[in-house]
Amino acid sequence: MSGKLVRLACTATVAAQAVLAPVPATAAPDSPQRSVSQLLTDLQTLYRQTEQATETYDATADRLGRQKSEVARLDKDLQRARQALEAGRADAGRLARQQYQGASGGLGPYVSLLFAPDPQRMLDESHVLGELARQRAHAVDRLTGAERHSDAVARTARKALDTQRALAGQQKKERDAVQAKLADVERLLATLDPDQLAAVDRLEQQGVTAAQRALAGSLSDDRSPSRAGERALHFALKQVGKPYVWGAQGPSSYDCSGLTSQAWRHAGTPIPRTSQEQWRHLRHIPLRQLRPGDLVIYFPEATHVAIYAGDGKVVQAPRPGTRIKISPVASNPVLGAVRPD
Repeated sequence: MSGKLVRLACTATVAAQAVLAPVPATAAPDSPQRSVSQLLTDLQTLYRQTEQATETYDATADRLGRQKSEVARLDKDLQRARQALEAGRADAGRLARQQYQGASGGLGPYVSLLFAPDPQRMLDESHVLGELARQRAHAVDRLTGAERHSDAVARTARKALDTQRALAGQQKKERDAVQAKLADVERLLATLDPDQLAAVDRLEQQGVTAAQRALAGSLSDDRSPSRAGERALHFALKQVGKPYVWGAQGPSSYDCSGLTSQAWRHAGTPIPRTSQEQWRHLRHIPLRQLRPGDLVIYFPEATHVAIYAGDGKVVQAPRPGTRIKISPVASNPVLGAVRPD
């Protein structure tokens, strides 16, 4: 990424609600006479689009990981099913040979009994042969079932592998989409001189300050974290200073939901991977009930998330080019809050 991107991203926080109204399309990078406000809106729109693309990529990457585990499990099941099938075939063959070898020279059971020098022994042998026949029938039944099971597992494994390949292709397309959005950001930043960068940063900070002031009355600072929430927050605070990298889940870098999901996993409460899934599946709470460790979700599409640190602050991985830091809770337009535990 360009030096300008790093300078802007490291000093700016994503804008407040007052200046984050969505725009239909981003102006061309070489468009002249754009105001500082328009430049900020364009940058925020690009960052927001990048984060949306990142969340989509993360969701697919998560599904792909689960699918790979499923394929590995099915491969083991198929190996066991084939071993059981071979064992069944061996048992059926062994019982068939034993029955054939003990069949009294091929004579029928009644004739064999009539001419036998020891009829009682013959009856005992007939009982043994009958038992062998029953065992063979059971072995054939087991063999038939093993064949059906092996075929079913093989079909399921093939289908799972096809799904894995499809997800891998989808993941590549989504990765390309993220990279394209990041390139758009870099192209826009490349058109700005230092004075413009400083002006955009000042305007952004003004918006964050105003939004934080408006939100302050909705927050409560007298709530203590749960034990799990305290562990999750402690983990997040230890990551401060590490770089934002889209798609990353640690330990050396994170994206926004990579940080929150790993924090809560470390606390012993696994949660969904993406901010959208966290918003969809975790328990919603009013902002006035926020306690440290809860998650704050941002933007109407739930495409950004941070972990509440108390005192009106959050720990977040803000966006590409930045590092994990402590920010005002209103550094992005707040959608709501969720509690993992």
